[in-house]
Amino acid sequence: MAPYYDFCPVSDIPPGSVKSKIIEDVPIAVFNIEGTYHVILDSCPHTGGPLSEGFLEGTQVTCPWHGWKFSLVTGELDLINSIHLKKLEWTIENNIIKVRLPE
Repeated sequence: MAPYYDFCPVSDIPPGSVKSKIIEDVPIAVFNIEGTYHVILDSCPHTGGPLSEGFLEGTQVTCPWHGWKFSLVTGELDLINSIHLKKLEWTIENNIIKVRLPE
């Protein structure tokens, strides 16, 4: 099983914000929605747009390149629920968000 990597302190991502980072050449975005973290691959499944740069409304993020809207809770595209964001495993240890990279 892949290890967890330090992403950032929880204080770096207040509610309603997002932080992106590249770890081992993998773009990752962490969203904080009302105190709940959502960790995804920071790449739209359509054409790779950086979702961390998209519009955040509630628990939905809109890709800045073509307007595709995804639920951060389920990962589903709003119009075609067979297309999903890649959600990543994460944990918090000593107030540090840690993420596991996709295999």
